[in-house]
Amino acid sequence: MRQIRSDLWETRRDSPFPGLSTHAYLWTGGRCGNVLFYSTQTDADFADLQRLGGVAHQYLSHRDEAGPMLGRIAAQFGARLHAPVAELADIGRHTRVDVPIGSRHVDANGIEVIPTPGHSPGSTCYLVPGANGQEYLFTGDTIFLGEDGVWAAGHLPGISDAGQLRNSLQVLGTLRPDLVISSAFASESAVQVPGPRWAQCTGQARDRLAQVA
Repeated sequence: MRQIRSDLWETRRDSPFPGLSTHAYLWTGGRCGNVLFYSTQTDADFADLQRLGGVAHQYLSHRDEAGPMLGRIAAQFGARLHAPVAELADIGRHTRVDVPIGSRHVDANGIEVIPTPGHSPGSTCYLVPGANGQEYLFTGDTIFLGEDGVWAAGHLPGISDAGQLRNSLQVLGTLRPDLVISSAFASESAVQVPGPRWAQCTGQARDRLAQVA
């Protein structure tokens, strides 16, 4: 696993589909234990996760991250699964959702839960109080840096809701994250450091969305 910050670790790259890359991320600063964002595709990093203190909680941004490994992670580490209430039917086919989430709030782990529907009905972002006063924003597939270096929204024709997605990008643009970490990615890395330009990044994604939807 690759250490990104003193309290943040990235699992090895998975490729669930051709041309699609993903990672999961372990945050060791949770008030109630270690938190895993997104999900792994294999158990290859289980030993490293255990060495770092295990996984007390797992947070999904949306249904596309659900799969058989959810049950494996829960069984191995006793992790409590947090997932969007709007997508319980899809996610619950793989394992039990312990904490359904559907409203904006700061939870017991100190994580701000921010519903951002559009990519999928339950898409949710998480703003995390990281080390040294930094904030990490986990965006799922709501927004990511494209292979061409342009920020884009995760709009799937016939599946995503462009209006909701546009509104969600506007909400995200009011934040000031130090790190932005998407789920799937097409650029060099899912981890980006937008700095003070973040509002411009979300605006770029809205402009690009307007061209395709």
